[in-house]
Amino acid sequence: MAGTVDIKKLAQEWLRLDKDEATVDEIYRLLSQGNHDELEKRLRNRIAFGTAGLRGPMQAGFACMNSLTVIQASQGLAAYLLKTEENAKRRGVVIGRDARHNSERFAKLTAAAFVAKGIKVWWYDIPTHTPLVPFGVRELDAVAGIMITASHNPARDNGYKVYWSNGCQIIPPHDTGIAHAILENLEPVSWDTSVVDRPSLLVEGTLGLVQDKYHKAILTAVQPEGDRESFDSDLRFVYTPMHGVGLPAMETCVQDLGISSQMIVVNAQAKPDPDFPTVKFPNPEEKGALDLAMSTADSASIKLILASDPDADRLAAAEKVSDAWHIFTGNELGILIGSYLFERYPQSKPREKLAMLASTVSSRMLHALAQKEGFHFTETLTGFKWLGNVARDLEKQGYDVVYAYEEALGYMIPQTVHDKDSISAAAVFLTAVSHWKRQGLTPYAKLQKVYEHIGYFEDANTYLISPSPATTTAVFTEIRGLGQPHPTRIGTREIVRWRDLTVGYDSKSKDHVPDLPVDASAQMITCELDDGARFTVRGSGTEPKIKLYIECSGKSSEEARNGANEIQADLLKEWFKPEQNGLVLA
Repeated sequence: MAGTVDIKKLAQEWLRLDKDEATVDEIYRLLSQGNHDELEKRLRNRIAFGTAGLRGPMQAGFACMNSLTVIQASQGLAAYLLKTEENAKRRGVVIGRDARHNSERFAKLTAAAFVAKGIKVWWYDIPTHTPLVPFGVRELDAVAGIMITASHNPARDNGYKVYWSNGCQIIPPHDTGIAHAILENLEPVSWDTSVVDRPSLLVEGTLGLVQDKYHKAILTAVQPEGDRESFDSDLRFVYTPMHGVGLPAMETCVQDLGISSQMIVVNAQAKPDPDFPTVKFPNPEEKGALDLAMSTADSASIKLILASDPDADRLAAAEKVSDAWHIFTGNELGILIGSYLFERYPQSKPREKLAMLASTVSSRMLHALAQKEGFHFTETLTGFKWLGNVARDLEKQGYDVVYAYEEALGYMIPQTVHDKDSISAAAVFLTAVSHWKRQGLTPYAKLQKVYEHIGYFEDANTYLISPSPATTTAVFTEIRGLGQPHPTRIGTREIVRWRDLTVGYDSKSKDHVPDLPVDASAQMITCELDDGARFTVRGSGTEPKIKLYIECSGKSSEEARNGANEIQADLLKEWFKPEQNGLVLA
């Protein structure tokens, strides 16, 4: 896709390769209109294959999600697996999909590409939630898994998520290896979407078997010592799958736990709908996303809400506290689940071998609990690709890894999958809620008890919408130039540690080498301040955003909150300067 190639030639190359009438027509129309600006956007650069696979808007062009780019990605991945993994043809790949527009077609084209290479396909024949793919990879000893999903992105997007043979999302060097293999396999070999519908030795429907084992694994995670936790009959809650695929798995889960009758579902959001008609964004983190769940709960006098995002790997929770709904932040829910898993850990097992993880953009609460209680805590880079893979490394070192979380509503229960999973996390959380209820505590009241134990932590997380990756890079470059070898103050606070994972510098470590992997293509700076506060600022890998994660601790919630808000104001004023840099504050 070199910049010297004429845009009309790129369009002709697209038309030569594409066999999908809808996207062929899109490019023809843009050509006939002479809309070269749009053609440049769609065709000049290829959709990047990163550690999250592919994700983008569904439209024609090499830069977008469509039948052709899915085929090309699948062919490249197939070629790479044949080169790097033993017995790839026999072990095969697991292919699943959500209920978005085009997900079924993209999944079938993916299967066709693998069958064309002689690789076995373990096929999920109906839409499922994302965690079933990594679970299936491990259960079936497959070499990889592919999930067609755009998670909680807007309705026009779709994605292609890849799991490696260890059941974790891919990390370097596999992402760049696959990207190179894609470029070497651009000529489509098969457009046959019927390959999964007719008898074939290379395609095996396996969803039923995997689902059964997955739900048994959840029960084991909830009752690790085989003790059946009896649920409080007053424990009632509202659940919404947010127009996604989570309901069938959640229904099986609560049935297994014996609390089916205690779950009320938000009817208007119960069935998969790729247009997500009742929410502005199908993301439980967004303002207003839980409004329908709240009104459902209010009308039934229920004080607890659980929600999954559309592919059901993220979990949100809210509790009616007095007369107002408290929506738990990802960090609050994270420490609640973590503290419960610690408290129930068998005293017969060595505490120092118990391990939990959180990513660098998450709260330090779990770290504080680990320091106080003597269990092992590890911090990783952002994303479950790192949390999952580092957890596996810790397991090889003899640690008993029971939990990992990230502030963006992601919770990993490794006994089920090494990725975030709203269903297994919900099962553990509901068990915890029932446990606390017997102690006379609600989740919110338990949270206050945790704060009394480890200190009060408050965040002031936000994000800025950036007009372009170039702007994001320019802003971070300017920030680095505010001091030598790095800025030493933010507002009235002194920066006591500066860790820059873009350029590879850590002011506190030996030889100034960071303790986490460096990635020159991603902007990420973490600072620790003289009053114990900490913040991370980074460019998002999947959205046009600059994200700010700010956390303070204090002797009271108010003290911690005021400190976090002050740092946010200082960062915006001194570093990011939204008006000057054309950034829009969320």
